[in-house]
Amino acid sequence: MDLTPEEIRQLLGLERHPTCGFVVETYRAPGRIPAQALPAEYGGSRPLGSALYFMVTPDAHIVLHRIRNDQQYHHYLGDALEVLLLRPGGNGEVARIGADLRAGMRPMLFIPGSTFHMARLLPGGRWALLASTEWPGVEPPDVEQGDPAVLMEAYPAMADEIRRFADLP
Repeated sequence: MDLTPEEIRQLLGLERHPTCGFVVETYRAPGRIPAQALPAEYGGSRPLGSALYFMVTPDAHIVLHRIRNDQQYHHYLGDALEVLLLRPGGNGEVARIGADLRAGMRPMLFIPGSTFHMARLLPGGRWALLASTEWPGVEPPDVEQGDPAVLMEAYPAMADEIRRFADLP
């Protein structure tokens, strides 16, 4: 496929986003989960689910953040990503999502709700087109940006990875 990142952004209507490179929401379920059926921290109802495309480039990567909701990343085109995952229980890992199955990559990556994460292209990567599906659907109050310094203290075993992903000295 000979599409450029610019063509893909134009064809899909991707716009720069503060946490996720370039984004366009593709689906928001019309049905809603009532507030009383969700944990109290949601503070209101949510769509049954939501979905979006996102593109990562060397100058537009996924910054450190978390959402309350479970989400599934789907890799479609382009280069692989490495994803730093900092789980609520205090453990973390670096996962790779992409097409090279022999190298241990997978085309989907599950990110449990409330997991701080950030992602970037592997060295030499030019761009990656992915999607994320979330359940329940995401609303703006569900997204929280992370402070690398605070998270390095909370996840000492992952401090070097947090520093590396956040490009800190």
